[in-house]
Amino acid sequence: MDTMEPHGRGMTADTAEQRIKRAELALQRTEEMLAENLALRNRTAVEAADRLVKIDPPSFEGRRAG
Repeated sequence: MDTMEPHGRGMTADTAEQRIKRAELALQRTEEMLAENLALRNRTAVEAADRLVKIDPPSFEGRRAG
């Protein structure tokens, strides 16, 4: 049984390359998901702050009219 491929690389080398490629793709997906989660968290925080201001507007007592 011949385990060598046309370019002289064995099956083990191809498997390692495939694992590296899968790891790179997994890392890329993880980074994309993290970026999406951070954006969602920031948007949620801004929306929550807006709701809070509507529920309990800041008090301007003690300020002088200009």
